[in-house]
Formats: sequence, C-alpha cells, structure tokens
Amino acid sequence: MNTDLEAGPEEGRPIRLMPVPPGVWLVILGSGMMVLGPLLGFLIGTVLGPEGKTLGMSPIFLFLFLGFLSAGAGLGIAILGVRRILRNRRMTTD
Repeated sequence: MNTDLEAGPEEGRPIRLMPVPPGVWLVILGSGMMVLGPLLGFLIGTVLGPEGKTLGMSPIFLFLFLGFLSAGAGLGIAILGVRRILRNRRMTTD
C-alpha cells in the first residue's frame, strides 16, 4: 500500500477563494433570458404550427412576441445586476 497517495497535497501557495460580487448571478440569468427567450418563443410557435389560432393570432407570432417580452424582462434583470455590481464596487472602494 502506497502512503504517498494518502498523505494529501504538499505545501504550496495558499488558495484564497473569493465570492462573486452581488449581482453577477442576476447578470448571468438576465443574459440567458435575453438570448433564449425569443429562440424558445419561435420554437414553441413553430411546433404548434401556423394553422391554429390562439387569441386570434398565429401561434408563431404570439409565442415569438411572448419571447420578446421575456427577453425584455431578462434585460431588466441584467440591468439590475449591473447596477448592484456597480453599487457594491463603489461601496468597497470608498
């Protein structure tokens, strides 16, 4: 049995984990919503097909419009995240 494998890591440079600033996850979530919202809306509308009518509109148009609305919500979330990042940076540098 080799004890070198069980000894653990050797002494070296210490690892210091830094937490992400507040707001980074909001930026990531908002950016993902901005990108995927219209794509998923178009995909769902295409799967339902143009022949059906939902609320008097073609499903492609309706779900693409809903995708654009979700992209707008994602933009708002991303802007709130950037605002929180900038506010935190200003508080830590003062």
